Amino acid sequence: MNRIFRNVVTLSVLLFLFTLSCYAQSSNYTFQINDQLDERIYAIDRLTFYEDETNEIELEDILSPQLADRLKINPDFNKNKFSTENTYWVKVAIQKTPTSQKQWLLEFYDQTIDQITAYIPSEEGFRELKLGDQAPFGDRIFSHKNFQIPVSNETSGIAIYYFKIRSSQKADIRIAFRSYNRFIYYALNEYFLYGIFYGMILIISLYNGLIYLAIKEVKYLYYVFYLICVGIFAACVDGIAFQYLWPNKPGWNQPALGLSSYLIVIFALLFSTHFLNLKRRFPSMHRCFQLILGAKTFLFFLGLIYYPHLLEIQVYDIIPFFLILFSSIYVLVKGYSVARLFVVAYGILFLGVALKAMVHTAIIPHSTVLYYSLHIAFLMEMLLLTLALGDRVKILKENRDRAMLRSLRQAEANAQLKDKVNRELEQRVSERTQELAKKNQLLLEYNQQILEKDEEIKRINSILDKDIWKLKSQIKENLQARITNKRMSYADFKNIFPDSSSCLRYLEQVKWENGFTCKACNHGKFSKSSKIFHRRCSRCGHIESATAGTIFHGIRLPIEKAFYLSYTVIAEHDKLTLDELSKLLDLRINAISSFRVKVKLQLELKGIHHPEWEDIVLEKSHELN
Repeated sequence: MNRIFRNVVTLSVLLFLFTLSCYAQSSNYTFQINDQLDERIYAIDRLTFYEDETNEIELEDILSPQLADRLKINPDFNKNKFSTENTYWVKVAIQKTPTSQKQWLLEFYDQTIDQITAYIPSEEGFRELKLGDQAPFGDRIFSHKNFQIPVSNETSGIAIYYFKIRSSQKADIRIAFRSYNRFIYYALNEYFLYGIFYGMILIISLYNGLIYLAIKEVKYLYYVFYLICVGIFAACVDGIAFQYLWPNKPGWNQPALGLSSYLIVIFALLFSTHFLNLKRRFPSMHRCFQLILGAKTFLFFLGLIYYPHLLEIQVYDIIPFFLILFSSIYVLVKGYSVARLFVVAYGILFLGVALKAMVHTAIIPHSTVLYYSLHIAFLMEMLLLTLALGDRVKILKENRDRAMLRSLRQAEANAQLKDKVNRELEQRVSERTQELAKKNQLLLEYNQQILEKDEEIKRINSILDKDIWKLKSQIKENLQARITNKRMSYADFKNIFPDSSSCLRYLEQVKWENGFTCKACNHGKFSKSSKIFHRRCSRCGHIESATAGTIFHGIRLPIEKAFYLSYTVIAEHDKLTLDELSKLLDLRINAISSFRVKVKLQLELKGIHHPEWEDIVLEKSHELN
């Protein structure tokens, strides 16, 4: 009975130890060095780790019994739950096999992790190794874009590796345990594919750059810039840029990634706008693109200055590519056949961007194909867009050829029509020429008749001129007789000189009827002045008015009323009193009296006791002449 009890107890203890052993292995995922397995990859949800929210824990604390139990596996943890504010401690246990014929290493896939402090077990304890994209590239053990730590396998037992991880952007903590042979094979193939990828970007960029230099279409320049930005962005994501472009400037990694992703969106929108001609074919989307450009620029500078996480790939980054795809489908449906390959290209790119964003945010699980989905999409998009540009040229050439053919046919039709019109015009010109010849003959006959009539008219005009001269002489004599009539009433006088113009015209005729003589230089020729009833000397330019040298020069009275006042001086009928003249002429008595005295004084100075009308009008000019 005792023997049976001892056996049961022994079996129970062994079963308990076996259970603990299995639990320990399942909870720690110890890497077993086995030459039959060249590679094993574990994500964060299968690794033993602890999230330090205080950022103050050091290796000594992790090794203490109080915190050692906190290093556990969390199957629900993924990249999307990674906090950029906390520190993560990862524990990796490796079961060494000294008889292995291979060398082994640990590798971190995410080359964008800022700081990885590896604590490598050694005889003295732990040896510290600094990794991450904030350390110069030359400090790495392997000149590779990822982070590798050699594994020592000289003695048997379990080696425990600790990793302290911090990153300013969401990190994909994924550790690969592989042999050197597998690493070299994988690295050579990966860099070979990178060479093809970046080489195609370079070749396609040079090709489209040469096309731009040849035809000067700005869409090709935008496409070249877009390809260059795609290459820089992919190099930043892959770690190639840090390895080859700025190995000693780790601080450039995150700004370069944000800048390149920003410029990709900018040049993609500009290229699509010009390629699809959205300003004319889809104006509302063209305005929407401008708003997206402004919003993306704002977010970029906001991330550059205040929130660095905005420089990472975000889910909303698929919005511009979705709108580009939607715009291309819209213009294609509207009949713009140039966009057919463009739709396919951006359909693939949109799918690649969406997959990359979902992998980045851990919406879908990680896989190698999904990880490189954006590279594949970019590559296929570049090829299709290059074909689309060529297809566009082909379609435009076909349209041009059809237009030229239509123009040629139209030109031929126009030439035939022109010949027909010319023949009709020649016939009509011939008919019209004959008609014009007949009409010209009639015109010659009419012209002869007109010349005869003209001679008759000249003869009649000559007779009329003589009659008019006689009539003018008679009118002048009658006018003189009427004026010299000393019994003329004011109404009769007003009929002769109704206004100032008639008075000035009379003075002009009387004053210069015997010719003009300049008072300044005695020159006898004149020209018209800018003022009416004035004459300008052709030699000295002196301007003389019709009233100059007469009693009416410089008077303040209306000249037609002054004429009548002068006439009243010589009138023989009943004399009008000053009051009567004032009422009749609507003038002040003083003005009437002063002017009459002036007239009489001038007559007395001349010694004229029985003056006539011309003695009053030209009393000064007679003296000058």
